[in-house]
Amino acid sequence: MIGAIIGDMVGSLYEFDNIKDKRFFFLTKYSLPTDDSIMTIAISKALYDFVEIPIDSEEKEKALYDACEKYMVSYGKMYPDVGYGGRFRKWLKNPNRKPYESYGNGSAMRVSPVGWFCDSLEETLKIARITALPSHNHPEGIKGAQAIAAGIYLLRSGKTKDDVKQYISSTFGYDLDRTIDEIRPTYTFHVSCQRSVPEAIIAFLEGTSYEDVVRNAVSIGGDSDTIACMAGALAEVIYPIPEEIRNSAAENIARYHMITSEDLVYYNSVVMPMKNKIFGEQVFSI
Repeated sequence: MIGAIIGDMVGSLYEFDNIKDKRFFFLTKYSLPTDDSIMTIAISKALYDFVEIPIDSEEKEKALYDACEKYMVSYGKMYPDVGYGGRFRKWLKNPNRKPYESYGNGSAMRVSPVGWFCDSLEETLKIARITALPSHNHPEGIKGAQAIAAGIYLLRSGKTKDDVKQYISSTFGYDLDRTIDEIRPTYTFHVSCQRSVPEAIIAFLEGTSYEDVVRNAVSIGGDSDTIACMAGALAEVIYPIPEEIRNSAAENIARYHMITSEDLVYYNSVVMPMKNKIFGEQVFSI
């Protein structure tokens, strides 16, 4: 989850000023969370309400759906100017909001908390679908969310990158046999899941560290913050985030008063205990 937020922050400088190179300033004082981070937090807050409540009936599924919508709207109003897409902005403002058949990558950029929430792959796919549905109910929008969440779940369950590649390729039909060097020269701005989720996964598969994964993601251009957000969410599971990167991101967030410690309650109480078993304590305090 913090891997997603930091990836978003790194990519935020390059979303509309693409850089086709891995050599760039990683975090500057202008690197800030965008809608990707804010909606990730909204989903984490919805899931936190269900940490001790099994989602084992249609009634519980509806309750989670309502919670996702409630927190997305609440955080959307709290942070109205962080780069939402036009259709999502209208959705936030509409008191009679309904899903709008979106296959955009908004469903996948916000889904990372789901990968840490569930106890089985089947449940991960179900919960990822629920978090997508309030806005992104197109099959491709659901698929993108499920692919990222499933990748996180499989990695934290001890599966390898090759396992993840094989599962996502066979289950979702994404072409993951390309390389970053092959993608980079002709890749342009795409906000659909089908044209950005596979690229984010490839950035992760090729990376050798958390920072290298995010650099891969940003270097292809396009929707840099969202691609780096998704890739960073996967990378966080198997690579420690260096302390200097965590501290620099936290300082930026605190300086601009964008996220509070309360917003990270899910990360601190659900994700951190799992990560600490792998990497030792990975504090992210604001």
